[in-house]
Amino acid sequence: MLLYTFKNYDVIVVGAGHAGCEAALASARLGAKTAIFTIALDAIGNLPCNPSIGGTAKGHLVFELDALGGEMGRAADATTLQSRMLNTAKGAAVHSLRVQSDRRAYHRYMKKALESEPNLDLIQDEVTELLLENGAVCGVKTSLGGVHGAKCVVIATGTYLGGKIYVGDSVRISGPDGVVAATALTASLVKAGLPIRRFKTGTPARIHRRSIDFSRLAVQYGDDQIVPFTFMNEFEIENKVVCYITHTNERTHEIIRANLHRSPLYGGKIEGVGPRYCPSIEDKVVRFPDKPRHQLFIEPCGLDTDEMYLQGMSSSLPLDVQYEMYRTVDGLENVEIMRPAYAIEYDCVDPLALGPTLELHDCPGLFGAGQFNGTSGYEEAAAQGFVAGVNAAHKALGRPPFVLTRQNSYIGALIDDLVTKGTNEPYRMMTSRSEYRLLLRQDNADLRLCEMGHRLGLVTGKKYETFLHNRALLEQELCRLEKTVVQPGEALDALLQARGGDPLHAPASLAQLLRRPNVRYADLAPFDPARPAGMTPRLVTKLETELKYAGYLKRQQAAVERMQRLEQTPIPADFEFATIEGLRKEARDKLAAVRPLSLGQAARISGVNPADIQVLTIHLERRRREAGRKSAQKGANDHD
Repeated sequence: MLLYTFKNYDVIVVGAGHAGCEAALASARLGAKTAIFTIALDAIGNLPCNPSIGGTAKGHLVFELDALGGEMGRAADATTLQSRMLNTAKGAAVHSLRVQSDRRAYHRYMKKALESEPNLDLIQDEVTELLLENGAVCGVKTSLGGVHGAKCVVIATGTYLGGKIYVGDSVRISGPDGVVAATALTASLVKAGLPIRRFKTGTPARIHRRSIDFSRLAVQYGDDQIVPFTFMNEFEIENKVVCYITHTNERTHEIIRANLHRSPLYGGKIEGVGPRYCPSIEDKVVRFPDKPRHQLFIEPCGLDTDEMYLQGMSSSLPLDVQYEMYRTVDGLENVEIMRPAYAIEYDCVDPLALGPTLELHDCPGLFGAGQFNGTSGYEEAAAQGFVAGVNAAHKALGRPPFVLTRQNSYIGALIDDLVTKGTNEPYRMMTSRSEYRLLLRQDNADLRLCEMGHRLGLVTGKKYETFLHNRALLEQELCRLEKTVVQPGEALDALLQARGGDPLHAPASLAQLLRRPNVRYADLAPFDPARPAGMTPRLVTKLETELKYAGYLKRQQAAVERMQRLEQTPIPADFEFATIEGLRKEARDKLAAVRPLSLGQAARISGVNPADIQVLTIHLERRRREAGRKSAQKGANDHD
């Protein structure tokens, strides 16, 4: 094939799923000349599994992306069908927003966002080869014979890289939704020295609305008070649909057990490792044999389609078995399958080969993002795409690295887990993965990260002005509530007792009253005529949480500061772990593989224990003193 040399770019992004879209938009908006390649323009921003954004811990990632200047939150707000806040019966740390999105509208929104970015070229072509010069990235080749130069490349191939779809005995090379798989690039990545592995995920069937007996289903409504992902409130968001709940039963489970030998997962055809926290229905039945039923959510895919998604019942069983098992479920007795459930295997990289910027240790200029890095989920992918895109642009433009930490964000915890601990299965973000989750709530993502997004140059104009206004209003109101004192009285005592508390025996500040567990900001309005206008529900949530959890927040902040002392002890890039006496061999091997940037990161590596950290600390201190002695000696010699 004849090769044609086209443009040279600062950054090339391979793949236009959720990771690729965020990477390309961030890179282009930072001023890097950027191109994004996709096998199919019609698959941009695709939601091949459930058309939903957010969920437990995943919602936190979307709020953080919005605060930093990413796009997913705006896209979700613009295409919301139903909005629900999860875990509201629990503490504020685990409240998580989840929206059902219109699948096609989301695709159109994200495609338009890419098309509208002036510094970004959107190209339909398959990248087949990574080009290297002296071990560093210098461009890519494509299936149509194109050669495109680049200072940096971001691999965001999702499940398309080496994609293989399984439905019973039927196996075909394919990406999601019948889009062709990327079959050539893996060989080039292996040649470049990347540690490639196989993972697996799956998706349930899509069924026709007319075949559902809704009278047999429980209805799940959206929230009356809708909270948007973006604090700009740019879109008119309303609940346009309802979702439904039903359950499997023992007959369903009997059919699955009787046909496990026909499952490619249990028949040994699938080699890839699947996600523990999003198992197939076969896995659920096998792993939880005593559970009489499993919950299913039936959710619409869009306003202009009759496709309904069966959340919680992914499978790779043959089509005839799928019909048989689905028709045992209440409300699905006459189900019509439009898209069968399937499992998909794909190639990805061992994330221990990545650094905190998501650049490959041994391939300068190459970055990974999304499912290519061993994760699952749209939100995890978008978060990594943003970080990889920013760092690729910064490297190409000669700017400093951008690193989020587990102390300041869920995104930082996600990336730190991947590059420090690795993963043996598709990684999913959960609130339990963050030891600082009370500080890293979704409601305060803007307070934590908007200034950082502004310094990057991605939170500007009206959005930054809105953030500054909201922050100032919140700070002023917190101060006012501490200073405003109310007197005991019959009306106030009646309120406090109605909320399960004791009456007031002495004057108290409004802040003191709000620290009571069941007292809300709105409750105190009759006793607070001076409260300011503009306190939106979102600001009120922040205010109440800051007051009610003040003691816990203070203790967690102290823990953050203790850890930051370790994080601020750097480990030089040329540090030779193999030469350190006293380190166990396992610790040496793990440290050399991960190449931690700090003592804090080293302490989180699996297989490195506190004694190893103590040895490492002693050697770093010796090295620091030796460097200081040599610097002083050189200064004295120069003076002479």
